[in-house]
Amino acid sequence: MREFIRLPIIGIALVLPFVLGLAAAEAADGIDAIKQRGTLIVGVKADYKPFGFRDPQGNIVGLEPDLAGDVAKRLGVKLELVPVVASNRIEFLQQGKIDVLIATMSDKPERRRVVQAIEPLYYADYVNILLNKKAGIKDWSELKGKAVCATSGAWYNKDVARQYGPEIVSFDGSEKPLYAMKQGNCIGYLYDQTFLQGKLLDDEWKNDYALPLKGILEAPWMIAVALGNTSLQTMLEDTTKDWMKTGFIVDEEKKWGVQPTEYSQAMHEKYKGAK
Repeated sequence: MREFIRLPIIGIALVLPFVLGLAAAEAADGIDAIKQRGTLIVGVKADYKPFGFRDPQGNIVGLEPDLAGDVAKRLGVKLELVPVVASNRIEFLQQGKIDVLIATMSDKPERRRVVQAIEPLYYADYVNILLNKKAGIKDWSELKGKAVCATSGAWYNKDVARQYGPEIVSFDGSEKPLYAMKQGNCIGYLYDQTFLQGKLLDDEWKNDYALPLKGILEAPWMIAVALGNTSLQTMLEDTTKDWMKTGFIVDEEKKWGVQPTEYSQAMHEKYKGAK
């Protein structure tokens, strides 16, 4: 009986290195596999204007789809965009459903443990609050004791509540808190500054709402690939440096109505003289 049990274990021991070797080879040959397929598959947001959203024809457009398009162009392949949300984007990358993730993802230690971040980080955003102009708020300290709508699970909700004292009223997603604000349940919506800037591009919001406060709690964003995909990682690192050198991201911000961030401007200054 002992011999019978030992044989499958020996079999697994012999097969496992072979399987792992195949996985490693596939990851190392990421660019070759993409070129052979003829398509780069990128996970992007489809509900985060102007970084990734659907146009009237249903196509996904925006700043991050433009970045994805530039990567595909450099590889000489077609581009396929896959819509993702915060709850599935890392899973899609780990499962091989996408090659690259460019989806407003903040750089966090727990994420770096399961995906490969591309350095330098391509973007950084702030936290801000979309306020009803009638509220007359001119400083973060004036939020104390006031109801502020927010998205459930946002990492900065507790920090803002502790530091400035507003009453955080949380809702799932980004549309429910906006609706609640419109209904008068809160004086503003606490969220990513770039998303809120995108809302102010629409007539529905720009007349009655504004971003009068300076953004806080800067959070860098990362592009990610699967762990071990070193060829694609290297290509994307070179590409990101080139974006910063040429000012491509700053130009994209201007194209999509986003005020160029301190981060994108600083990185352009840092790399524009590089050879």
